[in-house]
This record gives sequence, structure tokens and C-alpha cells, in this order.
Amino acid sequence: MNLKEELHGLSDKLEQFRRKLAAAEKRGDKGVMLQFRQEINAVTKRIASAKAQQTRELSKQGGTVMGLKFSRPLTKAEQADMGKFKKSIKGLVVVHPLTALGREMGIKVVTGFAAKEF
Repeated sequence: MNLKEELHGLSDKLEQFRRKLAAAEKRGDKGVMLQFRQEINAVTKRIASAKAQQTRELSKQGGTVMGLKFSRPLTKAEQADMGKFKKSIKGLVVVHPLTALGREMGIKVVTGFAAKEF
């Protein structure tokens, strides 16, 4: 399971535990309330851990991409026929500013990274 799916599943679990806690509070069931508070704390810690791991992976990937020797913004024509463009340049990595990697790297326009000039 990848991190995105794991985070989604943990968030669903957290929401489920919160609903059950609210129901237990309505009933006044102290034992169940205590159990769900512990579950919520455990899931919250796991979510924080998964998010930290996701951030580390993005930083690592961003560093790898920034380590490529050449980069430049892509023209609209190049963006329009991305499949052909990627096939013509070996090792090209395209980063869009709205993706997680693009936000992590702080780019403002669609940018291509490669080992050689293109």
C-alpha cells in the first residue's frame, strides 16, 4: 500500500473513531469513551508519521530532480504534445507547479529537467 492510500485509510479510521466517540459521549459510556480517545491518539500519531515520511520522500525526489544538470520552462507547444516530447529526450522529468513535487520545489511554471540540454 502506498502512502497516499495509507493516509486516506487512516483518515477514514480517525473520522469513524470520532463519530463513535461522540455517540459514546451522548450515552455517557465512560469505558468506551476512554477506548476511543486512545484509538484517536494512536491513529493521529500514525497519520503524523505517514505525513512526515511522505514529506521526506518528496524532498528526496525533489533533490534528485534538482540535481539534473539542465532545466528550463516548457513552451506551450511542447506541453501540448508531451508524449512525443518525452520520447525525444532521454531521461526528461517534467514537473508541474500544481503537483506535490512542484509545490515542494517551489516552481511557478511547467519545467523540464534533464541530464543534457534540450
